[in-house]
Formats: sequence, structure tokens, C-alpha cells
Amino acid sequence: MQQTKILIRLPNWLGDLVMSTAFVQAVKEIYPDAIIDIIVKKGIDVLTEQFPSYRKKYIFSKQHYKGLRGAWKFGKEIAAQEQYDLFFCLPDSLSSAVMAKAVNAKQRIGYKKELRSLFLTHSYQKKKGIHRVEEYIDLLQQFTNKAIGNITVTLNKHASDKRNAIIVNINSEASSRRLPKEKAVSIIDTIRKNIQEEIILIGSDKEKPFVDEVYAALTDKNNIANLSAQTDLQQLAALMGSCKLVLTTDSGPAHVANAVGSNTLVLFGAGNENNTAPYNKVNCQIIRLGQLSCEPCLKNKCELYGVPKCLLLLDENKIVTEVKKFLNQ
Repeated sequence: MQQTKILIRLPNWLGDLVMSTAFVQAVKEIYPDAIIDIIVKKGIDVLTEQFPSYRKKYIFSKQHYKGLRGAWKFGKEIAAQEQYDLFFCLPDSLSSAVMAKAVNAKQRIGYKKELRSLFLTHSYQKKKGIHRVEEYIDLLQQFTNKAIGNITVTLNKHASDKRNAIIVNINSEASSRRLPKEKAVSIIDTIRKNIQEEIILIGSDKEKPFVDEVYAALTDKNNIANLSAQTDLQQLAALMGSCKLVLTTDSGPAHVANAVGSNTLVLFGAGNENNTAPYNKVNCQIIRLGQLSCEPCLKNKCELYGVPKCLLLLDENKIVTEVKKFLNQ
């Protein structure tokens, strides 16, 4: 009997990519004898080395394959190499559905949005108010009519030496989720006064100038390392797995930390933690101001105050108290 061949189009954002590990694992459990391949966006593809096992991956570059025409071309190139039985389309974009059609899998499964149903053989209504991880899982449940339990988001950890340190991530793609400079300095200064552990600042290449500004403005740089732009995603995951705690904004790295099993303390500004917080509750704690009528909003920029007041008004002492709780576990 011929093996079922499954292709999964993974999400485009780092946090969503991490959260999709639960979906890949669930597909493996429902189709234990299937061949599973993945499509992943260039730039975050390296993290799939720590995913549940799969056969091979196709790396999709949005710069090289631009727009709907590029998505179609990429899909046709895959179709020329392999015939798939199932194509699971996790992104909600029209281009990902166009890619699915070009791959010409026998069954193409995704959520309804825009004109996507024209390119999918099975399209479903997305449930409202559930976590992003559960959105992905529910797509599989609706298609297979099988209940899936024991949902976990997991990245395989690489062995690394343990460090008596905490990681601090002040960055996020959206300014409404990023700590303002003055607030970042204040939080780090307060932590430095209250704990002895090494503090490690992280950030991507494009985030490095902001991290450098914050680092330069710190009152006391003793035992504080600035590692922004010095780690790729795999190295970052290993570093997070080796440290006592990751204090972070709502961002991709928050999900990476949570998925490798690190204690994760997340400062929420914009965004709804019920939908997009790191999924594994056992090693995650959320801090939100919860005093403004606009909370939580989903804006990428704070339109009401200019800077995210929901982050600006967070109590440094409360943050330190939660940091100490994790460190004393």
C-alpha cells in the first residue's frame, strides 16, 4: 500500500511557526505511517531543525518568489518534484492557498478567508476566541473528524552548559509590543539592583541599534552582556534553554523560550494573551497592566498615546518580584 504524502505550509511569523509544532506533532499522530514534508519561510527555516521529525523541507523566499505569481511558481516547482495527497495550509493568506493549488495536492485544507476557498478542496470556518495553537489543531480536527488531546508546543533542545543568568528581550516586531527605551532601561536597572545573576540582552540584526541604545543608557552594566545580533535562531534557542529565566515582551522569542522549556515571564502590551501568549502554562507567567480601557488592543502601533502606555505604566517592582519567584524555584 502506497504511503500517504502530506505537505504542510507552515506560518510565516516566528511565534506562529513555533506554535505550529503542536500541529505537526498531531499530524504525525493521526497519520503515523505518512510521509510528512514542510514548507517554511526563508529566514526562520533554521528553527525547523528542532521540530517534530519530518522528511524534507522546501524553503520559500518571499523576495525571490514575489506575490501571487511567485507563490504559484513555487508551488509548480514542488509539483514537478512530488505528488502530494494532502496539503495543510496554516497561513491565512491568499498566496498560500494559491501555492496549495499550484502544488496540485489531491486534498487542500485551510481556513476560509478572502478568495481562498477557490483554491482549496476543503475550507473551514475558524472558531473565534481560541488560542492560535488550538486554531491550527482545530483545522486538523475539522478535516479528520478526530479529537486531538494532549496538545503541547515543543522545540527539541540542544544540550548546552547551564548558565546562572536571565535573558531579557525588550524587542517585538510591533512598536505597541516593544518596551519604550526609558522603560526598558528602568526595568533592567531595577532588576540589576535586586538580583546577582548575569543579565543577557538579545535581539536580531535589525533590533541591535535599539538594544545598543538601551545598553548604553544603563546605570550599571556590571554582569550585563549585550548579545544582540550575535546568535542565529538555533543558537538563541540553545541559549534560552541554558538560562534560568527569559523575561520578554510578547514576541517570537517568547514562544521559542516557552517551547524549549525555559521559565518565561512575558510583559504584555498590545495583543490578547488568551489568543497569542506562549502556550505551555507550566513554565510561563504573564504580566499585564490591566488598567486601561483600551486593553487589550490588537494595534501594531499605539494610536491613542503614541507610545504603549500599557507597557510604560508597568510596575518595575512587580516585575522584579516575579523574576525572583522564578529564580527561587
